[in-house]
Amino acid sequence: MSASNWRNPTPQQQKTYGILPVPDDFKTTEEEDMLLEMYDHVRQLEKTAQRLKTEAAMEKLAAKDAEFQQKMAKPARKRKRVARKIAADDLSDNEDLDDDDDEEEELEDDEEDSGDETTLHERREAKLAALREEVEEAKRAQTVNDAKREELIAQHLRAADNEEHVDDSPALIKRKRADDVEENTTSLIANITAASTPPHDFSKSLELTPSRGKTLFPIDNNEMKWSPPEGVFAPNDGAFCIELENFDVDQLGKPGYNNTLAIKFMAPSDSKRFSLNLAVPDHNSFESVLFHFNPRQFERGGQLIVNDKNEGIWGQALAIPLSQVPILFGQTSCTLIIQIHGDGFDVFLEGKHCLRLEHRQDLSSASHLVLQFPSTDDYGSPESWTVYKVWWGHKSLMAKADVSGIAGVNQFNSVHPRKLFVSGLSKIFTQSDIDHRRAELERAFAKYGGDRGVVDVIVPTNSTYAFVEMESEHLAEQALVEMASKYKLNRARRSRHEALLEERAAREASKQGMAASGDSGDW
Repeated sequence: MSASNWRNPTPQQQKTYGILPVPDDFKTTEEEDMLLEMYDHVRQLEKTAQRLKTEAAMEKLAAKDAEFQQKMAKPARKRKRVARKIAADDLSDNEDLDDDDDEEEELEDDEEDSGDETTLHERREAKLAALREEVEEAKRAQTVNDAKREELIAQHLRAADNEEHVDDSPALIKRKRADDVEENTTSLIANITAASTPPHDFSKSLELTPSRGKTLFPIDNNEMKWSPPEGVFAPNDGAFCIELENFDVDQLGKPGYNNTLAIKFMAPSDSKRFSLNLAVPDHNSFESVLFHFNPRQFERGGQLIVNDKNEGIWGQALAIPLSQVPILFGQTSCTLIIQIHGDGFDVFLEGKHCLRLEHRQDLSSASHLVLQFPSTDDYGSPESWTVYKVWWGHKSLMAKADVSGIAGVNQFNSVHPRKLFVSGLSKIFTQSDIDHRRAELERAFAKYGGDRGVVDVIVPTNSTYAFVEMESEHLAEQALVEMASKYKLNRARRSRHEALLEERAAREASKQGMAASGDSGDW
């Protein structure tokens, strides 16, 4: 494929190979330009050689056909002469012996000529078959030569990749030659991609080298990949866990302290979801999770969910459409990078900064982290994906200076001062069940309702939890301690909407206080 073709593939090529045009600002390296030039030159020479072979074969066929036609012309003339002789003899009443002899000689000649015609036809067919076999043999030899040439190019590229220098140029991915639409051969660009970045390894441009970190999976060649086991019905059954050593939240960003987790994986096109968790060592069977990553292909048109969990209670999820991130399902492989810094967890997919989950829990006491690949979701539904490689080490921050457009940046998240989250209740369905549960919780927490003895209770439909809001923060803390033996309680999280309402109420109260102060001064 020439430079103009692989930069701007036709619509048919885009549909056939699933490729996109190269951006206008994309620049190839000198080595890539040299290889592309060499490949174009080789292709032109091959086409010229094939054309010359074809022309020579056609000329030989034409010469043999002319020779055959010339030989066939003589028997035809003899047959016409015999026919005229027979017609003349039929009209004559008296035939002499000489005429009979001549006729017999002509007939004998005709029989001999017929035999010659049959023999010539057989010889012609044999020669044509030999020529066809010669052409087929030439095609087979050309195919063998093409395969050898492609292998030599691949070996050259592998040797170039083994050199010590690092190529900072962008990788050429999924670009094919225009000629490959007609010929089912491997393109030069595909050879470059396959040689430089196999599906189970990281791109060299990421610089995930042994000097910067360590490959935690696979440890040896006995197990080259991991997938969730079949026949399990709980997230922790058969889950794969890896300890991430040498972590210190106070030293993040400094050399020698790890801050970057890289995962090479593949999610099949029919996979519904998959997930991973990052937690501190005392996670209590992953009841507390610092970072939860969970793409869901068929939920609400496809979503990427990022969240945390504190003592079994999920936090406020950060959800973005899958259409806004690189394709994760049905690809040969994908690269996920999670960088941990003072503000939170930055998520990069195929090099794109997709979102950030700001810190929601204290990390000061964590000397290392634990990475978990669950087998199912919380409801026992299986997860489907394959993990090829896991790398943990130190890497400079990949986020740009301006992250204002990144999802999750400066997202409000706070614990509600007066509201408690009651979980572990039996599931309810009808309105009468909701009224009964609301009345039960109002009676149980009435003494924490202040002078009025009234608390606000929210009971969602089809749920196993509820919210109870106390009169004051002090009463909420008291209820959290005294009612822990009867109910499973946690601090409820305040939504952004609730925070805005409280801020507006505080501003209005402040204005009213200032107005009242001004009035009293005048009075």
